[in-house]
Amino acid sequence: MIPRIQATDIREKLLHSNKIILLFGPRQVGKTTLIRSILADLPARHLEINADQSKYIDILSSRDLLKMRGLVEGYDLLFIDEAQRIPEIGINLKILHDELPGLKIVATGSSSFELANRTREPLTGRTWTYTLFPISLSELHQLYNRFELNDRLESLLLYGAYPEVLTMTNQADKIRHLTELTSAYLYKDILEVASIKHSDKLQRLLRLLAFQAGSEVSLNELGNNLQMSKDTVSTYIDLLEKAFVVFRLTGYSRNLRKEIVKKDKIFFYDLGIRNALIDNFNPLDRRIDTGALWENFLVAERRKRNAYTGALLKPYFWRTYTGAELDYVEEGMGQLAGFEFKFSSKTTAAPKSWSEHYPEAAFTCINRENYLDFLLEPG
Repeated sequence: MIPRIQATDIREKLLHSNKIILLFGPRQVGKTTLIRSILADLPARHLEINADQSKYIDILSSRDLLKMRGLVEGYDLLFIDEAQRIPEIGINLKILHDELPGLKIVATGSSSFELANRTREPLTGRTWTYTLFPISLSELHQLYNRFELNDRLESLLLYGAYPEVLTMTNQADKIRHLTELTSAYLYKDILEVASIKHSDKLQRLLRLLAFQAGSEVSLNELGNNLQMSKDTVSTYIDLLEKAFVVFRLTGYSRNLRKEIVKKDKIFFYDLGIRNALIDNFNPLDRRIDTGALWENFLVAERRKRNAYTGALLKPYFWRTYTGAELDYVEEGMGQLAGFEFKFSSKTTAAPKSWSEHYPEAAFTCINRENYLDFLLEPG
């Protein structure tokens, strides 16, 4: 079992705090496995509930303390898996938390837009919230040294880092698993909860985004391709973000007219998912998108690293109308830093206009020689 970075903190919170633990993350990243492994080491007697079962849904959406008390009687801890499926889950968890202060509660959800929306207001000040991503390089580093991580780089760029994929040795099995995930399972919650009328267009949008990963995206162009309004496209992308399939980077600017901020870049949390959407698992020496894979990999891994270390850094990209650009920018804790990504061992200097406009900013070229420092060193 691959050790998860957040396990220690969640365990400590369960032992020493009475707040509700909320764990978000995409389907199949190991949320249930993580919580079960933590509970196995705790002395508390726990009740695990799968929110797909209607007998539990009826009780946990009832607002009836008597019914809920009867359900959890004799247990020290309640674990609700896929809690976003329970109507009014937030107010019911609030009732349990407030009326049964001795009961510890853990809830997981694979769609933050549903569980977060249902819990945010009722549970204000009553939760510890975590997000679990596909396996991070930092987590793999607990098992493998830097040489071994570097040896696995191409596999990570092609097949991603979902836990089950990492345990498979057969390439055909990896491809089959990733194909099944992208055939609607990964965004099942969007289709069910958001009542999207055109699921085929959601899948076509994902494919278009996969081809444009790491590039600036035009909502108008996507809308024209899909025969949808740009507002609908933006709504779909927002839902895909909240289901942890993709995320956006906005352009960095301090209100200089020359800087582009109207378009976002779209990245995938997992490259195996991205490659499955375009049906391309060719090795790197037979691809024309290696640069895009490299950029997506570094941005996504940096996102995981910052989340897990608690680094308060806001991510951006930077580009001017004259063509100067940086792949990645971070701002926070009183510092500004720009980064350029190269898949070779080459290095490069900062664009002249970046240095002129932001003389206080740091700059680093991230390449095959130093990328592990960029992704593994604590913030």
